[in-house]
Amino acid sequence: MKNCVSINLKKDNIVIKIADSAEQEEILYALRKKIPDLKKLYKDETTPIVITGKVLKNREIDEIQDLIKRYLDVEIKFDSPRSLGLHGIVKSYSKEIATSETKFHKGSLRSGQKIEFEGSLVVLGDVNDGAEVIAGENIVILGILRGLAHAGAKGNRDAIIAASSIEAPQLRISNIVKEREKEEIMEETRKTYAYINEKGKMILE
Repeated sequence: MKNCVSINLKKDNIVIKIADSAEQEEILYALRKKIPDLKKLYKDETTPIVITGKVLKNREIDEIQDLIKRYLDVEIKFDSPRSLGLHGIVKSYSKEIATSETKFHKGSLRSGQKIEFEGSLVVLGDVNDGAEVIAGENIVILGILRGLAHAGAKGNRDAIIAASSIEAPQLRISNIVKEREKEEIMEETRKTYAYINEKGKMILE
């Protein structure tokens, strides 16, 4: 994959952005190629490196960090958390999320299973195809969302849906429904967060 890694010099740090669809071997290869460019930026300073873009697994974070540290003694920060599935929550939301009573469900939901709750729902696992989660407020899934999620079911348009990967063909927030074709889901960059914007349109980021 060409150009899966880009380097930009910002005011307070150097940002390395990794393409969402890049494989780890491609990332490491591209980084090795760019080490000379990185070294040039570090002649007289120790600006920290921030690595953003693709959500990385712990092993991938360690490999990338080890590679850079081999050539440069600099502080490296990752915007991927060390806890799997949490990036949909950690990433900055475009607006404040109101606090509400929250129910936690431990484990994944299989086809045919359904959970409803008046407040916010947190699922500690996947929501598989054919399963349903319905919440009066927010829905947060620490795994993959493939089933139906309906947040803000009582009319709250400020509710959000967050997951480690949103792969559901249909999403609902309040009375707004978004349909997605299978091809669209497969081709899109991974989506982790859905909300209603000020124009009343559902946005996936």
